[in-house]
Amino acid sequence: MSVAVRVIPCLDVAAGRVVKGVNFVDLRDAGDPVEMARIYDAEGADELTFLDITASSDERETTWDVVRRTAETVFIPLTVGGGIRSVQDVDRLLRAGADKVGVNTAAVARPELIDEIAAEFGSQVLVLSVDARRALGAATRSGFEVTTHGGRTGTARDAVGWISEAIGRGVGEILLNSMDADGTQAGYDLQMIASARAVSSVPLVASGGAGSLADFAPAVVAGADAVLAASVFHFGRLRIEAVKRVLREAGMPIR
Repeated sequence: MSVAVRVIPCLDVAAGRVVKGVNFVDLRDAGDPVEMARIYDAEGADELTFLDITASSDERETTWDVVRRTAETVFIPLTVGGGIRSVQDVDRLLRAGADKVGVNTAAVARPELIDEIAAEFGSQVLVLSVDARRALGAATRSGFEVTTHGGRTGTARDAVGWISEAIGRGVGEILLNSMDADGTQAGYDLQMIASARAVSSVPLVASGGAGSLADFAPAVVAGADAVLAASVFHFGRLRIEAVKRVLREAGMPIR
């Protein structure tokens, strides 16, 4: 492995505040997103991911003002997702200061959105956010199903097949979130990461389940190019510098 592993805090935002729950429900307040972004920048985060987790389920646009103020505060790449339905939404977010945008629900409903965004802005700005869960029985070929609307709606679409299709359409990065592991702090879903890695020719960000320092290196070994976490950072359980230290001690290049 020659590319540096990125450590990315995730700001799940609802109604302008950072929140965190388990499996995207029972949300509790974790703070002001702009202030938290400033702290993470100072602590050495490689990037920030900002997800408006109720934008699609509430049929509401991403909180542009919070994005703008966050972008003015930090000097590391900012990925923004939630409620993005059109090329115009992407344009507005990039103008607000986002470096990359994440699509999920709208792209599942209309995959051509990926082609349109990639053609207009290039693959480097386009992240496919995949909220996947283990499918019961033989519902999907890979055993993993795509969900939408913040994990609230099943699609019966095979998650690994969807990742492969989206890359073919022009996605430049995959943000893979295990809905089963989200907020549980029980460790990343290593099988899910490996399954996605097998079909992914673009960077893969692992999300969902980080609970201890021991969880991060196995995610990278399974195939992740970056590790994303929320609760363990927001509530002070882990520090970014400590995560980078254990990755370095495992022989992985970091920034």
